[in-house]
Amino acid sequence: MKITKAILSLVLVATLFFSCKKEENKTEAGKETVKKEATPAVKPETMTFHIEGMTCAVGCAKTIEDKLSKMYGVQKAVVDFDKKQATVNFDLDKLTTDDIVKAVEATADGKTYKVSEVKTGSEKK
Repeated sequence: MKITKAILSLVLVATLFFSCKKEENKTEAGKETVKKEATPAVKPETMTFHIEGMTCAVGCAKTIEDKLSKMYGVQKAVVDFDKKQATVNFDLDKLTTDDIVKAVEATADGKTYKVSEVKTGSEKK
């Protein structure tokens, strides 16, 4: 009985550890370069969108949030695992909403995360 519990515990830990996809180190035409200095946005924009495919807060949501935060032109990115929603403040002069959607969907293996319900600040007004 103790061996069964130990094996089940090990399987559970391994599943949790490996369930979230790791981000691949790919850059797309200079769009995902690390910010060197925070500069005010020339054309500030905010977008929110739904992300399907996240399985955990630490590995999935945090990985996407970090990737978005490091994109050139992004002022702030927040990914809420519970709501499966992201909010990104960015400079429309440096990025488009399509650039951000492509970056999220390219995270991990390029098939895990799907973006939907994209709304920008200008659409909300």
